[in-house]
Amino acid sequence: MNILLWHVHGSWTTAFVQGPHTYLVPVLPGRGPDGLGRARTWTWPDSVLERTPEQLRDEPVDLVVLQRPHEADLAERWLGGRRPGRDVPAVYLEHNAPDGDVPRTRHPAAGRDDLTLVHVTHFNRLFWDNGSTRTAVIEHGIVDPGHLYTGEVERAAVVVNEPVRRGRTTGTDLLPHLSAAAPLDVFGMRTEGLAAHLGLEADRCRARDLPQSELHTALARRRLYLHPIRWTSLGLSLLEAMHLGMPVVALATTEAVEAVPAGAGVISTRPEELARAARAYLNDPAAAAEDGARARTAALERYGLKRFLSDWEHLIEEVTR
Repeated sequence: MNILLWHVHGSWTTAFVQGPHTYLVPVLPGRGPDGLGRARTWTWPDSVLERTPEQLRDEPVDLVVLQRPHEADLAERWLGGRRPGRDVPAVYLEHNAPDGDVPRTRHPAAGRDDLTLVHVTHFNRLFWDNGSTRTAVIEHGIVDPGHLYTGEVERAAVVVNEPVRRGRTTGTDLLPHLSAAAPLDVFGMRTEGLAAHLGLEADRCRARDLPQSELHTALARRRLYLHPIRWTSLGLSLLEAMHLGMPVVALATTEAVEAVPAGAGVISTRPEELARAARAYLNDPAAAAEDGARARTAALERYGLKRFLSDWEHLIEEVTR
């Protein structure tokens, strides 16, 4: 099939395009948010093709994967008047937990009878007001980076984009307390100046923005993965860390309570407990490696690529039948 989708979420799309179809991604001059084209920091197969709006006008399209409210109008214009859900099958993929008047947040695709609303976690489906729209949950899948864990660097790894701007949402305010238990290496976009912003010595909170090709190896050298996020869908970096074989220390919020089983790490709503667990892993590398191995086993079973692609194939067959 020819599947039209925008390059919105690089990690998720990297897994999705491993399927057996042809994937059409819009490209615009300047490669802005509505026309990023192919990824430059992830490895995508040759079946992912860039298409300009002019090329899409006459392109046969079997399915449209919408991910943002305005994409339905874009698709209709760029597909020469073909309406997603009416003239061409469509699903609306929701990556995020609701943001706003939770739990009364109504989804932009609520009340539609012409598409399926797909959530990436059961938590998201529970907390969004989906109205009468048919819903499905297809949990994340990860392209397995391999069991790379060494834990040789006695520090905790954190992955978060824009921690200063996003503040309490990403648990940035918790980092000073947690850094007293374990020195932090924070990876992500716009992390520069984080230590100074938090009033920490530079060595207690180092920040780097690494390309995707280097990130997994860097993470796997750290003793543990720390996930202080208060409100998120389910950070793919958490699942990637588990695939790497890292023990996890995470806030027990949103879908994390489902993703991290007993024996794979420590989850709690008490920052003091997270600090205690991080300190314990720093002092016991053998226990960290054992829990990390269990985390990898759990992640492969629940968030493996084969299961993810199989779930999508079943849904694609249903909506395009």
